Amino acid sequence: MPEVIVAGAGPGGSAAAWALARAGADVLLLDRARFPRDKPCAEYLSPQASRILDAMGVLGAAESLGAAQLAGMLVRAPGGAVIHGEFAARHGFRGFRDRGLALRRHRLDPLLLGAAHAAGAQVEEGVRVVDVVRGAGGRAAGVRVMDERGVTREIAARLVVGADGLRSIVARRMGLARSARWPRRLAFVTHYRGVGEIGANGEMHVGRDGYLGLADVGGGETNVALVVPAARARDIAFAGPAACIERWIAARPHLAARFARAERVAAVHATGPFAARARRSADRGVALVGDAADFFDPFTGEGIYAALRGGEILAPFALDAIGAASARAADRALAGYRAARRREFGGKWIVERLIGSAVGFPPLIDHVARILSRRKDMADILIGVTGDFVPPREVLRPAYLFSLLVPAFAEPLVSRTPPRPVPPMR
Repeated sequence: MPEVIVAGAGPGGSAAAWALARAGADVLLLDRARFPRDKPCAEYLSPQASRILDAMGVLGAAESLGAAQLAGMLVRAPGGAVIHGEFAARHGFRGFRDRGLALRRHRLDPLLLGAAHAAGAQVEEGVRVVDVVRGAGGRAAGVRVMDERGVTREIAARLVVGADGLRSIVARRMGLARSARWPRRLAFVTHYRGVGEIGANGEMHVGRDGYLGLADVGGGETNVALVVPAARARDIAFAGPAACIERWIAARPHLAARFARAERVAAVHATGPFAARARRSADRGVALVGDAADFFDPFTGEGIYAALRGGEILAPFALDAIGAASARAADRALAGYRAARRREFGGKWIVERLIGSAVGFPPLIDHVARILSRRKDMADILIGVTGDFVPPREVLRPAYLFSLLVPAFAEPLVSRTPPRPVPPMR
């Protein structure tokens, strides 16, 4: 009997399994897929994600597989104003690296899974968790799984970790899943070759009917992700997601010219709706990490880092839970995990929701973009927060927010802090 079962071998599950196995826990890591496999994802890793990759011993391997190096982000508002923020900037904060990374998931995930296995975790691929087995008091006592032949069996454990994504079976079976009503968006992700003018920045192109993300992911490929309101699902089902992406790009001359000679080299994968946050990230013998615990919106592109960091945060509390002498003591340990997640991510949750509000209201994102296009110092701070190394409090300070919303206050500061030139964005 393993002490911990981890359902889902993506970044969150692999990081949790690695951290627990390295600390001496008996861990079983399960995934319904066989690796390598693709996942619909922006495939962006913030500068701080490199710290965890390095700790897991896979950073060098990720770079040797051709991970693209990202210097910062460009955000183009519907009105055409461009926000350009860099990770290496004058604000004085520094991440583990001065650049983010971007790498195809079918290359990244096997590295993380291999690190968990090398740390001592048992791994079973092609095994799907279909239910949570309950014990006394409705506590999780293990899982029921089904293999590729349709054979089911039960596996007992002291703790079940749900790292099984937005539609988490573990969260649903334990009554922890919850979907928000706003913002309800869907994403369609694919890859192209030959996209023009792809540089060292990730890009977000915001329209009045969604937004498009672009990022070099190495090997001459560009990740292309279109995010639209879930209300458009019927239209997309009628036209097809590939045609939807092509039409969205064709309707914007600044993008159409860059895709004139581009070729789509992968199927279009769909994911969403987003805006899901569990009622509790741990409860009655279960802990959630990654998208199973929380995922607001893909605009800030931090899903992989949050999953890796969540798995890392969980480990000491999970060890206390499986070693607890009573159910009450185990619950206290898992309550510590919930509190640690709030301390770690609480500020980011607020920033994500502020950004989500701006993106969903074109006049507001146009206003913000006009200010930040002239205030490179403020743009660098915002991008640093999304890069996970600048504390969210730097954006949430009253002076920052006031400068962002009231041009009359921001303008005098521009003369004291001359902006650096923003590279052209066609």
